Amino acid sequence: MRWLALMLLLMPALSLAGEARPLADDPVVEARLKHLAVELRCLVCQNQTLADSNAPLAEDLRREVREMIAKNMSDKEIIDFLVERYGDFVLYRPPLKATTTLLWVGPFVLLLGGAIALVTALKRRGRKVADAAITDEEHRRVEQLLSQGVKRS
Repeated sequence: MRWLALMLLLMPALSLAGEARPLADDPVVEARLKHLAVELRCLVCQNQTLADSNAPLAEDLRREVREMIAKNMSDKEIIDFLVERYGDFVLYRPPLKATTTLLWVGPFVLLLGGAIALVTALKRRGRKVADAAITDEEHRRVEQLLSQGVKRS
């Protein structure tokens, strides 16, 4: 009963929720935040930009970027800070270097491996069909059976 009373008391508080507030009060800060958020990856969602993600960590990172913009840090300084803190993974398009080579080359290696596997499988399949060819004796027997079947008709 107490829980019901508590729920009824808290219900009006839910109606106080307002519209989503803008990313920043200043349109210039908002534009910079949007530009940076598209270049940064959500660390939780992995395949979403910071701008696309609704994860709590993404909201925290956007707030942190907004604070750095308010401190008059340049875009490069902000990105460098986040890369130092979270690694190249925070970048939606990581740079090509020794530690990220697998990210850039990996898909092509997998595609090449798949193509090689397909060609090999098709060749094996062709050999099996060739091995299944009938011998001359079997061929004569088939001809004999066919000619007998034609004569009976």
